[in-house]
Amino acid sequence: MNGHTAEVIPLPRRALDGAVHVRPSTVTGPPAPVTELHPNPAPPPGLLKGAARFLRRRLTGEYPVDDFGFDPELTDVLMPPLRAVYDKWFRVTVTGSLPAGTGALVVANHSGTLPWDAVMTAIAVHDNHPDRKHLRMLGADLVFRVPVLGSLARKTGTTLACSADAQRLLRAGEVVGVWPEGFKGIGKPFSERYHLQRFGRGGFVATALRAGVPIIPCSIVGAEEIYPKIADIQPLARLLGLPYFPVTPLFPLLGPLGAIPLPTKWTIDFGEPIRTDRAAPDADQDHALVLGLADQVRETIQANLNRMVRARTSVFQG
Repeated sequence: MNGHTAEVIPLPRRALDGAVHVRPSTVTGPPAPVTELHPNPAPPPGLLKGAARFLRRRLTGEYPVDDFGFDPELTDVLMPPLRAVYDKWFRVTVTGSLPAGTGALVVANHSGTLPWDAVMTAIAVHDNHPDRKHLRMLGADLVFRVPVLGSLARKTGTTLACSADAQRLLRAGEVVGVWPEGFKGIGKPFSERYHLQRFGRGGFVATALRAGVPIIPCSIVGAEEIYPKIADIQPLARLLGLPYFPVTPLFPLLGPLGAIPLPTKWTIDFGEPIRTDRAAPDADQDHALVLGLADQVRETIQANLNRMVRARTSVFQG
C-alpha cells in the first residue's frame, strides 16, 4: 500500500477581537504525519515462556496499571483469542491511514447489537499503528455497572466517556476511540443498517479541539449483519436495566447458540485525519463550529459507508 499525505481540513480562526471568524482558503505548514498501515503484527513471544512470565508477575503484583486502571500486560494476553476472531471469523480488512507521533481521536459508526465493532477496531488500531498503540475506548456508564464486564473493560483500556479523561489521554499521545451514536446506533433495527444516527451535540469535537489532536473518521462495514435485529422486547429490557433486548432470527430462539455472531466479512477504514491543532484557542466554545465539524465527520463516515457497501458483492465474502 502506498503512503499518502492527509488532506488538511482547515478550521476557522477568530480575529483578535473575537468579533468575527475568518475562514482561510489555504493552510500553510506541513500536514500531520501519516504512517502507512502495517497489516502483519509482530509475532508474540513463545507461549510457555510468555505464560510463565505473566503468571509470575501476577503473583508478585509487579505489573503496570495506569491511573485509569488500564493493564497493558493483561490486554496483550487477551489479544490472541480476539485476534483469531478478527482474522478467521470476521476476516477483517483494514484500509486507510493512521497519524504518527500524536494522539488521535478515532470516531466510528456503531452497530451490531453487541459491541464487537469496538473490540475489532481496538485490534485494528493496535496491529496497524506504527507504535502498536492500544485503543483507549470511551464507554457508557452501563458498561461499568455490569459485573465482571466493567472490571475487564477498565483493565483493557476502556474508560468512562468523560471529556476531561479523554483530553488527558489524548494529550499523553494515546489513541482514543469514541462511537457518538451510542446505544441508538448499536441497537438500531436491521432495517436501518448503515444509516447513521445522530452524533449527539458534538462533545467529541470539543474534546479534540481542546487537546489539539486530529479526528480520524472510521467507517466499519460488516458489523451490521452479525446479529440482524428484527424486534426489541422493551418490557424485558426495562426489567433488566438494558437499553434494548434484541430479537434476531437466531436469538433467543436458539438460546446461547443464537449469541454466536454471523461470520460476515468486515472492512474497517481509517479516513483522512481532520486537523484541529490550527484552530483558535477558544474554538471549542464556538457551538456553531463544533456542531458543523461534528456534522462534517458524520457526513464523511456516511458517504464512506455508502461507497463501501456498494462496492462489496456479498455480506459474507466481501
